[in-house]
Amino acid sequence: MAAVSAAPAAPLATAATGNVGGRALTFGMFLAFIGITLAITIWARVNTKSADDFYAGGRMFSGPQNGIALAGDYMSAASFLGIAGIIALSGYDGFLYSIGFLVAWLLTLLFVELMRNAGRFTMADVLAHRMRQPPVRTAAAVSTVTVSVFYLLAQMVGAGALVSLLLGIHPGESFLGMSAGTAKTLTIVAVGALMIVYVMFGGMKGTTWVQIVKAGLLLAGAFVLTLLVLARFGFNLSSLLGSAAEASGKKDAFLQPGLKYGREVPGDPARTLLNKLDFISLALALILGTAGLPHIITRFFTVPDARAARTSVNWAIGLVGVFYLMTLALGFGASALVGRAAIVAQDPAGNTAAPQLAQAVGQHIGGRVGGEILLAFIAAVAFATILAVVSGLVLASSTSLAHDFFGHVLMLGRPRESQEVAVARFSALLIGTFAVVLAVIARNLNVAFLVALAFAMAAAANLPAITLSLFWKRFNTAGVVAGIYGGLLSSLVLVFLSPVVSGKVDPVTGASQSLFPLGVDFHVFPMENPGLVSIPFGFLCAVLGTLLGREKADPEHYDDLSVRSLTGAGSV
Repeated sequence: MAAVSAAPAAPLATAATGNVGGRALTFGMFLAFIGITLAITIWARVNTKSADDFYAGGRMFSGPQNGIALAGDYMSAASFLGIAGIIALSGYDGFLYSIGFLVAWLLTLLFVELMRNAGRFTMADVLAHRMRQPPVRTAAAVSTVTVSVFYLLAQMVGAGALVSLLLGIHPGESFLGMSAGTAKTLTIVAVGALMIVYVMFGGMKGTTWVQIVKAGLLLAGAFVLTLLVLARFGFNLSSLLGSAAEASGKKDAFLQPGLKYGREVPGDPARTLLNKLDFISLALALILGTAGLPHIITRFFTVPDARAARTSVNWAIGLVGVFYLMTLALGFGASALVGRAAIVAQDPAGNTAAPQLAQAVGQHIGGRVGGEILLAFIAAVAFATILAVVSGLVLASSTSLAHDFFGHVLMLGRPRESQEVAVARFSALLIGTFAVVLAVIARNLNVAFLVALAFAMAAAANLPAITLSLFWKRFNTAGVVAGIYGGLLSSLVLVFLSPVVSGKVDPVTGASQSLFPLGVDFHVFPMENPGLVSIPFGFLCAVLGTLLGREKADPEHYDDLSVRSLTGAGSV
């Protein structure tokens, strides 16, 4: 396989984003996107008049529109930057993440029509249809907020680190008179303030259109980068892969499984087995968690009927599939054209591989100015991605608190619409502020595991409750509550007792790779991903809660839910 020689791109701090012109261009594109999205929010505020408008966008979105928004919700910064970085550093194993994310949509496709017909605004509408309302609504609200906050925290901390890197702000340097630490904190606060504004004033209409704009930008940016990378290799995929393997220093092993996941440890069969089980655990969380993510579920209710909901998922599958195929070119292209050393020097996790690739191919076409322009565009797209995803997460949480907890638990299902919407807006302010505070506190911690944890919790807590509510006639209130709390708590406890939090040491440098520093080690659970244990445990809790609970399920309510979920009769 022929290799293309290319000098590694200069580190971002000393190239495009390290000079005033590059920073100004990047900053200007950030501001342009913010201006566009704020205009959308103002328009949405004028056209948001009811709870239906605020929670579900008036159910006015077509299948293709909602499909683009769904894809935008799903293609987070972790997808765009994280997967490209993992592929650039770990080759074949990085693409396994993409496969897990994509296969998850095939499972979601099985639930989408049933969920759309059975619910109204939230997951709890489905769960509480044939159960006692207060305990089920409360458990669903707790799960929604918990999963969303963990996912939200990862995005917020990532925003601070990403923008600091893209603007070339490093310890000892300053930007607009601010130190690196101050700039990172200010970025987190700014992202938090914007997401609160989007949700409080735009509701689902504003958030959906922001997602559509962001998805268009992200797909356009990835497509342009993919074309430019393939053009460097004469549109010869074999040449690209060969060059990437050569530049990685791993040769053919770079194109085979085992560099990152399921790694074999010579002479230690127990550790090898645990590594393989850990990968299976991660894959289970990614595949099963999507159907239980609150901000994905709420999107099913923004379309007029179940047919449009199914169409939207088909669109999402197509767009997400194309996007993840493009991450192959981005990841392997970064390995070949930027080089492992340059990527790791900028960010050891590889999260800036895509921006560095943009700089490299831009410089090849248009010199320094070309590198600055393409890098600034990709940086703005990454920033837009974070803003859009965090807005969706805050909206899902505030909707659940207002509709489920306030409307059906505190107000016994008889609130005025204006009251519920006001509480939803206040909840958005509360959750957004809480997330900002947590993100500022954790701004210097490695919180990459939080995304996988959010998927694991959604799979362990929400998926059992949804599945058994729809398909098991005997399922009752005790089963729902036990399944949700059991799945949530088991995921949290297992992660707290895992190497992610304490006891993981880099075998080369001897540095701590856990949240806690060296010398603190209380881990007893050997895997980093809890899904292999917590997901079956969530289902077990749901089944045992049902069998041991005193309440008898009402078969008429089950029949009513079955007819409604399958035919749409009586759905909103």
